[in-house]
Amino acid sequence: MPGSRPGRPAVAIAHDYLTQRGGAERVVLTLLEAFPDAVVHTTLYDAEGTYPQFRDARIVTSPLNRVGPLRRHHRAALPLLAPAASRLRVDADVTVVSSSGWAHGFDIRGRRLVYCYSPARWLYQTDDYLGAGRRGPAGLAVGALRRPLVAWDQRAARAADRYLAISRVVQDRIRSTYGIEADVVPAPHSMDAAGEADPVPELADWAAEGYLLLVSRLLPYKNVDKVVDAVATTGHRLVVVGRGPEEAALRARSGPGVRFLSGLSDAQLRWIYAHARLLVAPSVEDFGLTPLEAATFGVPTVALRGGGYLDTIVEHRTGEFFDDSQPAAIRAAVRRAEEATWSREALQLHASAFTAGPFVERIREEVAQLSSN
Repeated sequence: MPGSRPGRPAVAIAHDYLTQRGGAERVVLTLLEAFPDAVVHTTLYDAEGTYPQFRDARIVTSPLNRVGPLRRHHRAALPLLAPAASRLRVDADVTVVSSSGWAHGFDIRGRRLVYCYSPARWLYQTDDYLGAGRRGPAGLAVGALRRPLVAWDQRAARAADRYLAISRVVQDRIRSTYGIEADVVPAPHSMDAAGEADPVPELADWAAEGYLLLVSRLLPYKNVDKVVDAVATTGHRLVVVGRGPEEAALRARSGPGVRFLSGLSDAQLRWIYAHARLLVAPSVEDFGLTPLEAATFGVPTVALRGGGYLDTIVEHRTGEFFDDSQPAAIRAAVRRAEEATWSREALQLHASAFTAGPFVERIREEVAQLSSN
């Protein structure tokens, strides 16, 4: 194999940090299905904060991982992550880099294939990423170090042998930020409607009638507050699944018709999706994962028109769009969706096109191509 060295692993996986449960972490688990012998290299790893399946993987971390508070609050590590990333050595014939801003800057020996969720939000969309925290230590550090951080990030991007984008909007962003042309490879969802479903006691009294569902990290740009306000006067029941720095503020503005949940098992999440009437997706996302998860259970979505949702929702077939994130527009879209007739079979067929099989096959092909060059 060109570029290979005796004793060096064929494939390694690099990821920004494993401290939470989200779509990017699901992708890493799928990469481990594709390359079960691969070691995962990451800056921070919090076994309690991310998916339990990672306990079965071999994980190498940066020295920052010795600092417990940083594992639990990775945004506090932001000023330290660039130098930590630069020193995290990965030695393999091909490294599959799962990144939204840090892992593509690891000290990678061998070829590198970058699967990009977005050019760094912390650098190019700082206010959205940090929210109120932009006035805190992390925000001040990014402001003071912006010029060298941009230079570091651009160098890291240019070091890649191949870039893949999770969606068309990210493809455009990679082109405008780095001048790199990237093919679009949609991420897989991992929901299985036939899998075990464990009831969630906190929702037992809502299960029969159903509810609106929102699955999201609780960050400022996610527009969860707009959905909370939208249902305040309608009598709708809203379940919010996720955690993040905006949780306290969101709880404070919510009435009894809104319930917040986090730390759920996969079986509990399946139960929650199965009993929802509609998924509400109110933010501009790099990739529209949650509508695919909902569609697996025959649940349609109302979503903000834009971003990755344009890749994963078929209007009037698997969901409805609203054109701005104001409460009135959200309410109108929910009303249209409730009045429409939806085909469970059509929803599930659409979701089946975004499963792990096609993704794994494509990534393996990309790795094989790099290995042979």
